[in-house]
Order: sequence, then C-alpha cells, then structure tokens
Amino acid sequence: MSGEKGCTLGQLVLAWMLAQGADVLPIPGTKRQARLQENIGALNVKLSPEDVKRIAAAIPAGAAAGLRYPEPQMKGVNL
Repeated sequence: MSGEKGCTLGQLVLAWMLAQGADVLPIPGTKRQARLQENIGALNVKLSPEDVKRIAAAIPAGAAAGLRYPEPQMKGVNL
C-alpha cells in the first residue's frame, strides 16, 4: 500500500498510527537526519477510513503478541 500512497513503509506505519486518534502519539526513534525527515513526511500521507481499516485488517490486534526477545535473553535485559 505504501507504493499506492507514494510513501515509504515507515511513513505509512506512522500515518496509520496517527490515524488511530488524538490519544495515540507515535514516538519513532532515529539516529540519522534523513530518517527524521522521512518520519516527518508521514504527516503528508493521507489515509481514508477505508485505508485505515485495510491496514488494520492486514495485521489483527494481538498478532504481534509475545516476548520481545527469546526467554534466555530476557534475563539479560532484566525483564
């Protein structure tokens, strides 16, 4: 869908997050100015209500549930 919208995948994700409501504020991290400029470009990506539904349907809530790291590695990050 990012190709359809003429944006990067990162911009599409940020635009989708921004479309979730005023109580959702994405805070992307970056080390490079080019990525910061790319992230800011997400503000120009216009998503229709149908676009938002289509993206949400592609990855249902809970699909990414689980540990961030394998169990043995979780101890290394004090979790």
